[in-house]
Amino acid sequence: MTVTQQPARASGTFLLGGDLSVTRLGYGTMQLTGPGVWGDPEDPAEAVRVLRRAVELGINFIDTADAYGPFTADLLLRKALHPYPDDLVIATKAGFTRTGPNEWVPVGRPEYLRQQVELSLRHLGVERIDLLQLHRIDPKVPLAEQLGALVALQSEGKIRHLGLSEVSIAELEEAGKTARIVSVQNRFNLADRAAEDVLEYAQDRGLAFIPWFPLATGALAGPDSPLTKIAADRGAAPSQLALAWLLRRSPVILPIPGTSSVSHLEENTIGATIELTDDEFETLSRAAG
Repeated sequence: MTVTQQPARASGTFLLGGDLSVTRLGYGTMQLTGPGVWGDPEDPAEAVRVLRRAVELGINFIDTADAYGPFTADLLLRKALHPYPDDLVIATKAGFTRTGPNEWVPVGRPEYLRQQVELSLRHLGVERIDLLQLHRIDPKVPLAEQLGALVALQSEGKIRHLGLSEVSIAELEEAGKTARIVSVQNRFNLADRAAEDVLEYAQDRGLAFIPWFPLATGALAGPDSPLTKIAADRGAAPSQLALAWLLRRSPVILPIPGTSSVSHLEENTIGATIELTDDEFETLSRAAG
């Protein structure tokens, strides 16, 4: 397959956990659910097409979570792609319970985390989860207890690698006392770089940094913004340049833009083929710096 046929491969690869080679441009499943990340999508058949098309475009890293639906995205993933391609890496998360649309409650009790991992294994149709990320640290439960439950599942062969989501450097360091952490998933995009210090920490240690909400551009997409001007000059969408900026920003960044539309998926994926010039990269970096 050429880059034209599989544009995601233009993003390069990253060795997740030291032993799983993934295409840096991945796909996130959160938008394959109903409003409020709750229940079934309006068009389940299109959701299945999106997942199959993602693989056709060269994506082999898919990020999901038990909380998406809950489990709606996982069941769609299984329907679309099981039995999975040999090189497909599925990352999932546990640690949120859902009580309704747009309602997210962190729960890190060891018995709950074990239950959710077991359910994820069943719903995804796998014997081992490639990457299990603690979706949020539950402030009511010691972090060592939360991670201890996941390390126990790891020792049983049910989890390959462990990661964290929405954490600080201090929390990453504390987690390292209990578990080997290989990834961190924090909000980060061209317009919101509050997690810059965590990114630098991850890069220095070879951890994967998986930015969620990666294509947000905010005011940077205004009519007179540098992003809009460069996009017009390049004949590209602002979101494609936002993705190109992320891929250039650090070799450990694994963006996972999500969508429920095949056409939008294809547009996003083309962003992996855009190489920003030094001047373009610096201009965009300064625009929201």
